[in-house]
Amino acid sequence: MSKEITVLDKINSCYNELFDAEKRVADYILAHSDKVIDMTVSELSEESEASKATIVRLCKKCDCEGFYHLKIKMAKEMINSNDTNTSNEINIKELEQSLQNILANKYEELKQTLSNIDIKSLNQIIKHIDNANIVLFAAQGNTIPIALDAAYKFNEIGITSFSAPIIEHQLVLAHKLTKNDVVIAISASGESKNLLNVIDAALEKNATVISITNSAKSTLALKAKYHIQTISRERLFFPEFSFVFSRLAAMSVLETLFFLLAKSKINAQEYIDLHEQSMANDKN
Repeated sequence: MSKEITVLDKINSCYNELFDAEKRVADYILAHSDKVIDMTVSELSEESEASKATIVRLCKKCDCEGFYHLKIKMAKEMINSNDTNTSNEINIKELEQSLQNILANKYEELKQTLSNIDIKSLNQIIKHIDNANIVLFAAQGNTIPIALDAAYKFNEIGITSFSAPIIEHQLVLAHKLTKNDVVIAISASGESKNLLNVIDAALEKNATVISITNSAKSTLALKAKYHIQTISRERLFFPEFSFVFSRLAAMSVLETLFFLLAKSKINAQEYIDLHEQSMANDKN
C-alpha cells in the first residue's frame, strides 16, 4: 500500500526545519516546479539567491542524492499526475478552475497521507487503542477542535476517551494515565513545548504515545512509539504564510482509525445504538 511521498510534499513536510537559505530554494521550487525540472543548479542558485551547496543540502533533506536526482523525480511525478489541467493557483475571478485546483491538491493530501501509513504500525495502533483503559487526545491551538471531535467519536463506539480545550487540563489528565492507556497527539510541527510537556508526563506513566504530525523527524514524532505522517499542501497555495497546517489530513487519519475500530471492536455497534437512543429526543 505504501507509496513514496512526492518531492513537493517532502519539501512541505520539512519546510519549518530548513535554514533561511534553504527556504528560499524551497520557495522557488514550490512556486516554479514546472520550470525547475529544466534548470541547471547554477540557474536555480541564481534565481533563489542561494549557493549550490545550499541546494544540495535541501535535496538531501528531501531524500535525493542531488539536484539532478531531484529533477528526475519531479519530472516522473508530473508525468504520473492524474490531472494536468490543475495548478496551485487560486483566483476569485476564476472560481471553477480554483475549485478544481483545490480539489486536486486536497485529494493528493489525503491519498498520500493514507497510502503511506505503515500497515504493521497501524495494526499495533489499533490493538493499543482497542485495549486501552483511557485514550487521551492531546493537541494545542487550532488543532484542539480535531482532538475534541476525535474524543467524542471514539466514545461513541465504547472507547473511553478524553481531551480538553485547555492544554493545562490535558497535562493534568496525562499525569493520571497508566501503562494501559494511550495518548494520541496531533500537531503540525511536532515542536509545541506545552504539548511536549503533556507527552513527557504520559511517558513517565508508561502510556503508549501515538503522534500525528507533518514531520517524521519532529521532537514529538521521535518521542512517540508510533508515528503517522500527514501531508499538507497549503504552502503551494499560500507561500507567503510562515506556517500552515491542513486539518483535513489529520482528521482523515483519525476518521480512518475510527472506521477501523468501529468495524473491529466488539460491541461497538451496541454503543453506537445506545448513543443514538440517548440523543433521539433531541432529534424529534
